[in-house]
Amino acid sequence: MIELTSILGNSQKLDGGAMFGNAPRALWSRWFEPDSENRITLACRALLATGIQGQSVLFETGIGTFFEPRLKQRYGVVESEPILLHSLAAAGFTHEAIDVVVLSHLHFDHVGGLLAPWKKGQALQLLFPKATFLVSAQAWARAKDPHPRDRASYIPELPALLEASGRLEIVHKNHSPRLGPLVRFELSDGHTPGLMLATIGSEAHGESVVFCSDLIPGRPWVHVPLTMGYDRYPEHLIDEKELFLKNKLASGTRLYFTHDPDCAMAGLKRDETSGRYSVDEPIASLNAYQLG
Repeated sequence: MIELTSILGNSQKLDGGAMFGNAPRALWSRWFEPDSENRITLACRALLATGIQGQSVLFETGIGTFFEPRLKQRYGVVESEPILLHSLAAAGFTHEAIDVVVLSHLHFDHVGGLLAPWKKGQALQLLFPKATFLVSAQAWARAKDPHPRDRASYIPELPALLEASGRLEIVHKNHSPRLGPLVRFELSDGHTPGLMLATIGSEAHGESVVFCSDLIPGRPWVHVPLTMGYDRYPEHLIDEKELFLKNKLASGTRLYFTHDPDCAMAGLKRDETSGRYSVDEPIASLNAYQLG
């Protein structure tokens, strides 16, 4: 039996206009209230799955606390304590106990939790000492040689640390031998090349959940035309999202959100008249949620 637990990492404040790139403030401020600097609060939520071939699997790690103080302030990291590690402890786990970490891509707000908290004069250190790290071939290539437009989204030292661990697995297919048939990967390129979306459970024979990562960061972005200013190829992302949602609705797959501050998982529905997608039965957090 697979059990799912939502794991909060450090939260982040980012410019609302950047997060809702093609929507005006008059619209997006109805969904997220901005502060005096036009920033909105975002979660960096991971997902812990147990019972996948007898392993403990963590999907993403959030932004963490690896930034030195100046960059911590620049990128709006709210808490100074390593919230991811505290959340794992509350679920009865340590980072040393995690067997596999699945990384949708290598932007710092999704992988910073792989690193130990910042200490003055100390080089970056990789946590999760026994975990295998899974990342798509395309996302790995992008992190190793980023484009000038998104170079600041990566942690320059991280690829070398992952390689030196000897536990990096580059994913080339829809499945990883380490995780077996109950975790299926599909790729998206609209946000960043090789974004790896993981569906947990069987879409054909039982309940399933997909980790939406930055294809759909939270509930508002279920609306197909809505994109972020951070997306590399917005029109391509819209096309990907439309097909993705059509397939997930048909299979009854639930959506898991990493950046929505108030919702971890929700079902999906579609208005037959307008054709617009929206969420159904949102759940704020998961605690050993059993996939049927």
